[in-house]
Amino acid sequence: MSTQPDNESPDHGRAYMRWDGWGDPARAHGLPNGVKLLLAAVLGRLPKAPSAPRLAEVTISTPPLADDDLAALAKAVGDDHADAGHDVRLLHAGGKSTPDLLRRRQAVQVAPGAVVLPATEDEVAAVLAVAGERGLAVVPFGGGTAVTGGLTPHAGPHRGVVSLDLHRLSGLVALDELAHEATFLAGTTAPVAETFLAERGFELGHFPQSFEFATLGGFAAMRSSGQNSAGYGRFDAMVTGLRVVTPTGTLDLGRAPGSAAGPDLMRWFLGSEGTFGVITQVRLRVHPTPEARLFDAWTFGSFAAGADALRGVAQLGTGPTVIRLSDEDETAVSLAQVGNIGKALAKGCTAVVLHEGPADLAAERREATARVLRAAGGELADPRLAASWDHGRFKAPYLRDALLAHGVFCETLETATTWSNLHTLKTAVTAALADGFAGSGRGTASSATSPTCTRRAPRSTSRSSPGSASIRSSRGSG
Repeated sequence: MSTQPDNESPDHGRAYMRWDGWGDPARAHGLPNGVKLLLAAVLGRLPKAPSAPRLAEVTISTPPLADDDLAALAKAVGDDHADAGHDVRLLHAGGKSTPDLLRRRQAVQVAPGAVVLPATEDEVAAVLAVAGERGLAVVPFGGGTAVTGGLTPHAGPHRGVVSLDLHRLSGLVALDELAHEATFLAGTTAPVAETFLAERGFELGHFPQSFEFATLGGFAAMRSSGQNSAGYGRFDAMVTGLRVVTPTGTLDLGRAPGSAAGPDLMRWFLGSEGTFGVITQVRLRVHPTPEARLFDAWTFGSFAAGADALRGVAQLGTGPTVIRLSDEDETAVSLAQVGNIGKALAKGCTAVVLHEGPADLAAERREATARVLRAAGGELADPRLAASWDHGRFKAPYLRDALLAHGVFCETLETATTWSNLHTLKTAVTAALADGFAGSGRGTASSATSPTCTRRAPRSTSRSSPGSASIRSSRGSG
């Protein structure tokens, strides 16, 4: 078995993520020395987990589509863009959750029967028509970053599964600089979208951990939440219009800024994970590129103290773009990554705060937030903590994979609750995780770590109304 990820794939004009892990194979790395030292101090000696087989070593238990099915799909998208090859099917066999990656270590895999890559909305409609006529299930595939299981190729009552890769459906359709709205094809990746907008002095400002690989259509279909959602809202709050191809026709939703008549059909598709139709265009609110970006790091004596401070910021509405609180365990890992092992073994929590916008307004909001955090017992921390977070904000999934390779479970959980229930929920989730690992026969678990797992704690953020708190994941949106 090779310990190196196998990323060789057919040339369909797109770069695939690692077969057995997150992201760019060239950027995959082992554990930083500081994290190794922290784990050794807390967990002791860790076993090396088995690596995934290379693509060529994997047997696919589900057959490819029949030749006549593939020919019908090829007629819809072109011969070069319908593929039932072994490797491309495996590269569309699921998302990037921890269960997905554990399945990659098996020598026998389930995969879609074929992969098709339409370039137009008409081609998407043609694929759905063929699938309907032939009893095939269709799974829309954006960046392949999903962590909810929606990309798993379950055929159900259908004869087979087609993975509908939207990579070729990419580009800026229109930018309304007066209304601050941009329309993109759904397969446009987030970095490409930001490049288009930056050339015109705008940005979208949606930055989940999946940012580098996920698509805008995936963000909409997953109702994505990002690291800047405290300031700009979740992705569904940014969406002002959608075009969706369904098996019975195409919908053009959100043609007016708002309506008081009847249900909002657009809400059926935001968060639907492709179950009701294929999103082909997304119209979004954008904003001018911020003049100033002001980062700060704060420390608190405990997670409870930090959560109370964030609640004060949210309820006063001082307007940070980013405000993220790590509990004691995640703070320790963050400190270890920048070499502060001594502090990592101590107690305490850190928060990262960003204010951005016009320079004067950003500075005013920064000071208003600082007054609230100080009053709650917060202290300004080493600015390197904020700089480190900003520099590595999209690298956490690589760390997750490196930890998993050493038998350490590290994952982000997504949930939401009211501020009054926050501590009760966190305590209950921590206990459920600890009891689950202890009950599996894999050792005992504390609220922080166990011999076989370390818990990446939920993060409290202020992305919701003043009366509620959110603890949200920001990875896996495409």
